[in-house]
Amino acid sequence: MTASSSAEARWEAELRMLRQELAELRSEQQELARSVSQLATTFRNLATHLGIAAEPYNRKESRDAQQNLPGFG
Repeated sequence: MTASSSAEARWEAELRMLRQELAELRSEQQELARSVSQLATTFRNLATHLGIAAEPYNRKESRDAQQNLPGFG
């Protein structure tokens, strides 16, 4: 093995490790997104059941309206 092939092998090993870590992070991110969605659904159902909200919350403001608020820019 030459020095360049040894360095190339190290880079390939590092790249494989990074790809594996990225795949794990994506999987964890998807699991977290499912959990947050389930939590939001549970909160909406509970709020409706307890009478805190007459119906599930729906955002009515557009992003343009937010950008016109002081401090948002």
